[in-house]
Amino acid sequence: MTIYNLGSINIDRIYAIDHVVAQGETESASALSEAPGGKGFNQSVALARAGAVVRHIGAVGPDGAPLVALLREAGADTGHIAVVAQPTGHAIIQVDCEGRNAIIVFAAANGAITPEAVRTALAGAAPGDILLCQNETSAVAEAMREAKARGMRVVFNPSPFDAKIAALPLACVDQFIVNETEEAALLALGGASSSAARVVTRGADGCESLAPDREPVRAAAFRVKAVDTTAAGDTFTGYYLAAKAAGLDEAEALRRASAAAAISVTRPGAAPSVPTAAEVAAFLAALEH
Repeated sequence: MTIYNLGSINIDRIYAIDHVVAQGETESASALSEAPGGKGFNQSVALARAGAVVRHIGAVGPDGAPLVALLREAGADTGHIAVVAQPTGHAIIQVDCEGRNAIIVFAAANGAITPEAVRTALAGAAPGDILLCQNETSAVAEAMREAKARGMRVVFNPSPFDAKIAALPLACVDQFIVNETEEAALLALGGASSSAARVVTRGADGCESLAPDREPVRAAAFRVKAVDTTAAGDTFTGYYLAAKAAGLDEAEALRRASAAAAISVTRPGAAPSVPTAAEVAAFLAALEH
C-alpha cells in the first residue's frame, strides 16, 4: 500500500520566547533557529521513518532543494515535488518556556500546486492506496475527487481549520485526523464531516478513534516533559497511518502514534523531532519492563 501525501513544505523560523506574544506586545526572543517543516513535510518524514511507502506531492521554490533532499533522505519518494517561481513556504514559530507554540504560515510555493500536477502524481495509484492531505496547499479539492474516483482511501487533516474547509468535497473523505478544536469545528459543519471516521487527539487526555460501525477505541497519552510541541500532531498522523498501512489494529496504531508523538515533544523543532521506528519501539519496550 502506498500513501500519497499532498502536503506543504516549509522553512521554519523558530523563536524561543518566555511567552507567546499578545496583541500589541513586543517580546524579545532568547534564541532563533531554522529547520525544515510544514505539516505535509513533517507527516511525510513521520510516514517514512515509520516504515510506510510514501510519495510526497508538493512544490518548493528555487531555494527548496535542500528540503527535497531531506525528504528523500528520510525515505520519501520526491518525484512529484515541483520547483516553481514562488519562494518556498515558510513559518514563523513562537515556542514558549513550557513548549507551547504559536505559528504564522506563509504558503508561497505551497499555493502553486496545480490540479494537473496532482492528477499526474495520482495516475499510478491503485485502489486501496491512501491520499493524505491537509489545508496548507492548493489543489486539495481536486486531489480528493481524483483519489475517490480511483478507489483510494482519502484521509484529511483539516489544519489549519478555516473557512475554506466548508467549500471542500468533504463527502470524499473516509477519515479525518483532528485535534479537539478541529473536531468541534468539523462537527459544526455537519453532513459527511460528522458521519465519517475520525481520529481525535486530546493532548494529555490521549486520543480516540471513532467510526459509525464500531465502538470507540482509545489510547492514553504518555507522560513526558515537553520541550516543543510543534510537530506532535504531524508525527502522530504519520505513525498512525503507517501502522494502519502495515495492517495493525486500531488500538496498536493509536498506541504507536501516541508514543511517537510523545518522543517528538521532548525535542526541539518540527521535522527534526520526528523519531525513527527503532526509537519508538525502544520507548514502548522500556515501558514494559
